[in-house]
Amino acid sequence: MARPRRIVLVRHGESEGNADDTIYEREPDHALRLTRNGREQAAEAGVRLRELFRAETISAYVSPYRRTLQTFRELGLDPSLVRTREEPRLREQDWGNWQDRDDVRLQKAYRDAYGHFFYRFAQGESGADVYDRVGSFLESLYRSFEADDHPENVLLVTHGLTMRLFCMRWFHWSVAEFEALSNPGNGEFRVLQLGRDGRYRMDRPFERWTTPEPYDLDG
Repeated sequence: MARPRRIVLVRHGESEGNADDTIYEREPDHALRLTRNGREQAAEAGVRLRELFRAETISAYVSPYRRTLQTFRELGLDPSLVRTREEPRLREQDWGNWQDRDDVRLQKAYRDAYGHFFYRFAQGESGADVYDRVGSFLESLYRSFEADDHPENVLLVTHGLTMRLFCMRWFHWSVAEFEALSNPGNGEFRVLQLGRDGRYRMDRPFERWTTPEPYDLDG
């Protein structure tokens, strides 16, 4: 099995929705573009990633949302070194289709009280739903490692929640641990580096906004 040296997860740069949440009333989430600041964030990430990868080959999986596809383009990676696939299972959590701003804000408040992992948006997904499709993607990713010519690196260009859920699945974090973590910033990335012991370790943790509070197993 040709396990990659690194698995790198990148969050898209700032989108129109990050800058102005009223746009969700007029545009579907998947169609939102990067702002100028978002393009600059992606370009800056690209400089660091090119230094990291150098002349190594890359298997890239990109969420089909416009902002992630634009982010991948702005990274400026050498196309001769990259095998690129659009991967719908790495898309953003579905919050429903056309969104009412006040309703979404209310539902986000409900989610904060109920829990990000288990709360399901009306006509949308819960974090648990995203976890399940990320798990399906991981099974496909593992099978790809069986190829002798698998690239030396894996790159995922995706969304903040999806990044955290990928790492939750990969490192077997508990729901309580997941709930305590914050999304990375726009244009930020994390590197899962393969060690000599055959285990992957993340270069830096996600920030915590609270202390994990596991359920009392004794009731």
